[in-house]
Amino acid sequence: MRVHVGRVKGLVQRVASAAVNVDGVCVGAIEQGLFALVGVGHDDDERDADLLADRMIGLRVFSDREGKMNLALADVGGSLLVVSQFTLMGDTRRGRRPSFVAAAAPDRAAALIERLVAKARALGTAVETGRFGAHMEIDLRADGPVTLMLDTKQSRSDA
Repeated sequence: MRVHVGRVKGLVQRVASAAVNVDGVCVGAIEQGLFALVGVGHDDDERDADLLADRMIGLRVFSDREGKMNLALADVGGSLLVVSQFTLMGDTRRGRRPSFVAAAAPDRAAALIERLVAKARALGTAVETGRFGAHMEIDLRADGPVTLMLDTKQSRSDA
């Protein structure tokens, strides 16, 4: 039995619209939905990517008829915009310069971000993305604001 402790982080914001531009060109845009900055740790694996995708897709942060946050993306016909963000893995406990030693190597992070996007699409959600490793300009119109940090850090047993 092996204990797995992964930590894919997602900073998720409910948006009326969001777009990502690289070198002045729009590479991803959505209307109503969720904008997600995703950070991947060096201990993360495919299960963490799948879990975060499930959590984002099922997140009930959209208002129902009574004004309660009770609806998920599918319920409102919303989309997901995913942007890789290694700085979410930054450790600022020592000094003023963040340490990024907990962040996954770029090739590993890119593969897990792609896995997360594929899982979200397989669940029936329209997904747009930024461009991995590029300098991106992000325009968004927050709806709320409603912003949540999702973190897959957990212990689980693998048989």
